[in-house]
Amino acid sequence: MRTPSRLCRAAAGALALLWVAGAANANAGTSAATSTTTSTTTSTATSTATPPWPDTRPVPARSAERGLKPLPPHWQHGAFMEIFVRAYADSNGDGIGDLRGLIGKLDELQALGIRGIWLMPITASGDHDHGYATTDHRAIEPAYGTLADLDELVRQARQRGIGIIMDYVVNHAAAAHAFFVAARANPASRWRDWFVWADGERPRGWDIWGQDPWYHLASAPWDFNGDPKALPRPDDTARGFYFATFGPHMPDFNLRHPAVLRYHRDSLRFWLNRGLAGFRLDAVPHLIENSAKDWNDQPESRRITKGLQDLIRAYPRRHVVCEATAQPQAWGDPAVCGGAFAFGYTQHFVGAAMGRPESVAELARYYRSARPGMASFVSNHDIFAGQRLWDQVGGGTPGWQARYQLAAAGYLLQPGTPFIYYGEEVGQAGVAELPGDLPLRAPMSWTADTADGRNTGFSTGTPFRPLAPNRATHNLQSQRQQADSLWHFYRAMIGLRNTLPSIARGRFEHSFADGLLLGWQRALGRERTLVLMNYATTPGQARVPGLPRGARLQALWPADAPPAAADGSGQAQVALPAQSLRVYRVIGR
Repeated sequence: MRTPSRLCRAAAGALALLWVAGAANANAGTSAATSTTTSTTTSTATSTATPPWPDTRPVPARSAERGLKPLPPHWQHGAFMEIFVRAYADSNGDGIGDLRGLIGKLDELQALGIRGIWLMPITASGDHDHGYATTDHRAIEPAYGTLADLDELVRQARQRGIGIIMDYVVNHAAAAHAFFVAARANPASRWRDWFVWADGERPRGWDIWGQDPWYHLASAPWDFNGDPKALPRPDDTARGFYFATFGPHMPDFNLRHPAVLRYHRDSLRFWLNRGLAGFRLDAVPHLIENSAKDWNDQPESRRITKGLQDLIRAYPRRHVVCEATAQPQAWGDPAVCGGAFAFGYTQHFVGAAMGRPESVAELARYYRSARPGMASFVSNHDIFAGQRLWDQVGGGTPGWQARYQLAAAGYLLQPGTPFIYYGEEVGQAGVAELPGDLPLRAPMSWTADTADGRNTGFSTGTPFRPLAPNRATHNLQSQRQQADSLWHFYRAMIGLRNTLPSIARGRFEHSFADGLLLGWQRALGRERTLVLMNYATTPGQARVPGLPRGARLQALWPADAPPAAADGSGQAQVALPAQSLRVYRVIGR
């Protein structure tokens, strides 16, 4: 998601803020849920029906994984695929992707060399689209299937050496969540404590990304279907507000309340006990807000996240990565989250491929100090992170494929865990006519259209969203048949990562940038590899430093690249064709 926050216990009376205290019993309730509400992207009116009640029972940790193949050692250092289940593969012809559809595509992911899958939210939601407006943290979105389907997905993925992590939304619920419905209906409800309220006038001075995060309860703003910034504001006599960082449809939890945090910790164990391999924790810098000035990335948010990381990693070989856009390296510290997406850096993979020397220099510099637990990507489900890679590099224009491959090779061969966005491996384009984030979230391009203009690769029914405009040429079926395709290039780069421990988890050494030439070495134990890239449209000569004296350079990619050798001072001269990549095994004397 995008990134704002919430408030917690400011100076008494300073903003007429009431944090309703109390020890609400979090252990009531019984079963799973689903409901309807609105989202920031897809808005539908909130149902007036009483939503089903989520399970809030305590969940103890369970160490044994019955019937599951253990996760392979170091699996989390391989390449992940980020998958929007709704847009991936439809198994029943209703036009919506589902877990059974994904199960049917696991062989394709294994063939590519994928070691991990990040599922965008699959929990029951009010938005019934992106899934970040959660109505039940322990239930599956009905359109996606059942808990039994998820169990089968985990089991079959483990059989193929693939770990499954899922998005988990700690910060907020949907306005249609049963807890919030109960809280807004009765100020004396024990669920009132679970959310953030100002019972008097609207607190002043708040601005989170150009939006006031306080919403007038009596106006029922969750029923508003437009941009939250266009929501009519109540007059100054209005009383009674709730806090919602991401818009009126997603009220923030009060994470200062022990019962709320206990509920989330139990819910994380609920999924871990089923064999989930970890989580992507959404928007964690916004768990706590202290004032209108101190609302982003507060120390309390970091402490809460560290506790969640410890819970997750108490299970063997689990992985956790956080979304923290402002200070990602701080959140990648094991003292906080232990892994974070490298926002502010990842755009340089495309920048270098587009011929920008400053981006090449940054690619040489970043991992000299950054933690190897960072996560990298070139696009994802949020438009603020960039368009699909096809659109970023000018797909279809002269030289586009070389630019595409250089951008991909950069993040697949550097340190950090690479996250490939579904469809990227075949060059899927965005659907430009759609608004907001939706161009990025179209159905996966599995096949070209048939002669009668139908496309049954994603669904035998009518897809819920328009298909990619370049599906005729950039679909998995055709890409697998072409030896020089993007898919085969991705498979080769992932293969290097899977077979060379130095690439997957080795040190980053002797990096250099010379204009549009870039190089670095990766080393683990006695294995050493060298990666060289020429982003220029003309040939170049790389002067490679830091090699063992007299070392031989054995070509790994492409396999027919000329060999080279270091001189007595540990330097080598390597000729690089225009817009090219070379990967060598360094063999010492």
